[in-house]
Amino acid sequence: MPYSLGQRSLAQLVGVHPLLVSVAHRAIAISKQDFTVQEGLRSIETQRLYVKRGASKTLASKHLKQADGYGHAMDLVPWLNGQPRWEWPLIWEIAQAVDVAATELGVKLIWGAVWDRRMDQYGGGAAALKAEVEAYKLRHPGPDFLDGPHYQLA
Repeated sequence: MPYSLGQRSLAQLVGVHPLLVSVAHRAIAISKQDFTVQEGLRSIETQRLYVKRGASKTLASKHLKQADGYGHAMDLVPWLNGQPRWEWPLIWEIAQAVDVAATELGVKLIWGAVWDRRMDQYGGGAAALKAEVEAYKLRHPGPDFLDGPHYQLA
């Protein structure tokens, strides 16, 4: 049985760009891993707090309302046994579903695990996603911010 977005996830998508909302709905329907929309649109006050705590690196987040009136980012966190889980084996499954959904819908995305390339440039599939993350780490040696649950409009 396919997964669907719960009420909390739907509430988190209020104010998020309709293209991202479409990707989230399609991704959950085809994903092998259930997920929750942990966060969509956020306030500047929340963003400042996240930067202060080290949970975000910029005040220019795509989670903030953009010029078109929408947030351009969402965080899709694996949901397992009734709780959110930040575990890479689960994140990979969601990333694959998001990649397929975005491709089907023609939506260009940046993934938080590979900040310098669009998802449609990876080649598709689990192996390509993993290879691209490894290539990103080589392009950006040292401490970096790999945010697997994060997706934003390119």
